[in-house]
This record gives sequence, structure tokens and C-alpha cells, in this order.
Amino acid sequence: MADENQNPLEKLIGFLFRLREERIYFTLEQTREAIMVQVVIPGERWEVEFFADGHVELERFISPGEIEDENDLNRHLERLAE
Repeated sequence: MADENQNPLEKLIGFLFRLREERIYFTLEQTREAIMVQVVIPGERWEVEFFADGHVELERFISPGEIEDENDLNRHLERLAE
């Protein structure tokens, strides 16, 4: 996927092929001027955006590994409602 000579669609298709090969769950979404691949793996979530001009952006969200309970869920929802 790091080949700079690939066009943007080739980069995206190559990345999707690799995810399928590795049996990694993903979804596709269109955002801004890009196609976003949302990747879900244990303890992480990635947002990988492929832009028409060929550049790729990655944002990773990593879990601290702590398990929370229903009280924490309610606390987080209340915080969002503020």
C-alpha cells in the first residue's frame, strides 16, 4: 500500500484486500472528500481515510484495557447530555 505510484483507488483496493486476507473486520463510509475505512480489532479502532489526491490519513483509538460497568455507562451518557 505504500507504493507512491499507485492511484488512490488502487491504494484503497489494496488495503481492503489486505484486511480481507487477514480477516480483519471493517466498514466503509464516505466522509468529507474521502472514503473512510473503519477497522475494528481487539482494543483498537482505526479510521483510515483515502483521499482523491492520493494521500491517506490514519487516526487510531486505543482502549486503556479497563472494563467498566453499567454505572460507568450511565455516567458517560449523562456527561454527554450536559
